[in-house]
Amino acid sequence: MVAAQRDYYEVLGVSSKANSKEIKSAFRKLVMQYHPDRNKEPTAQEKFKEIAEAYAVLSDPKKRADYDSRGYAGVADFSSEDLFGGIDFEEIFRGSGLHFGVGSDLFSNFFGHLHPHSRSSRGRDIEISIAIPLEKVNSGGDETVSYSRPVSCPICHGDGAKPGTKPRQCEACKGSGQQINSRQAHRELGQVLVQHIVTCPNCHGRGWVVDHPCEACKGAGKQDKDEVLTVTIPEGAEEGLVLRIPAHGFPGEKPNDEPGDLLIVVHTQPDSRFARHGADLWRTEVLTVPDAALGTELDLATLDGQVSVTIPPGAQSGEILRLRGKGLVQPNGLGHGDLNLRLTVHIPERLTTEERELYKKLQTIAPTKHKHV
Repeated sequence: MVAAQRDYYEVLGVSSKANSKEIKSAFRKLVMQYHPDRNKEPTAQEKFKEIAEAYAVLSDPKKRADYDSRGYAGVADFSSEDLFGGIDFEEIFRGSGLHFGVGSDLFSNFFGHLHPHSRSSRGRDIEISIAIPLEKVNSGGDETVSYSRPVSCPICHGDGAKPGTKPRQCEACKGSGQQINSRQAHRELGQVLVQHIVTCPNCHGRGWVVDHPCEACKGAGKQDKDEVLTVTIPEGAEEGLVLRIPAHGFPGEKPNDEPGDLLIVVHTQPDSRFARHGADLWRTEVLTVPDAALGTELDLATLDGQVSVTIPPGAQSGEILRLRGKGLVQPNGLGHGDLNLRLTVHIPERLTTEERELYKKLQTIAPTKHKHV
């Protein structure tokens, strides 16, 4: 059951005497850090599973008592349903921007389907990408998102039948949407019955057949609809941040199915001025040979306005000057990143007559020393 046999209290970073409030607070903090919608590190999903399993045990008094008295052996026989069935993740994370419906794709993918009897099947998620400028990354704010998705037909309410008529139950699958093909097979232990479950080819998994199709949707039960949403970009949004909008994905196959979610992946627009690395910004500044040798003052544009930067005498190509706090807002709200200036010295390829004479004079004053090997 457990991906890594690490002490549950250690996983959540609490003591063995922690109360339920402390356990819940630690769980919330860790999930905000490792939730797959926010953290794209390769190890984040495994870490998330470990955190969820630890909370599922320690948040339940009986499971916690079994674990305290017998260790992992006390909880080894619990199924995913046993562990997570009684936890209301929506309540725990309400207002956080994360989607935690019990039985959602997230927990189904990690731990198997939970509470199939308490929730209808679910439509697929839709994933779209948006690109926002660095200024919007820095300040946060509202962003308008446009996309298209199929929705239940408003005329037939999703069953595909013409108003005044009803679809009939599929005789081939008796309304289940599936067919079971059985055959006898011989194994080492004797003859066994092998069953293969497939989508019903007669109704295509819907469980019913439409004799009189709805004219609006041609019996499909769905129509394409253009959606325009306003979403809030948090300050310092990380590259690849996923915003989950519940119930704005594909509809389910049946009229009462819950729709999937809309996943909005936030990217940073390319910027000719800066390159982004986390909360830090990078910029290349090209210096002339005299400015590199003698030093100079640069007026530099940042996301917060103009600043004056002193280039010290003797600046070398490849040298980096760091302007602390002039980068992007940190996603956790704790300060800003830095603006890093990578200096490069431009050696002129063509010289005027006057420039050539000056360089020759400089060459005689400070002759180049060659090393002989």
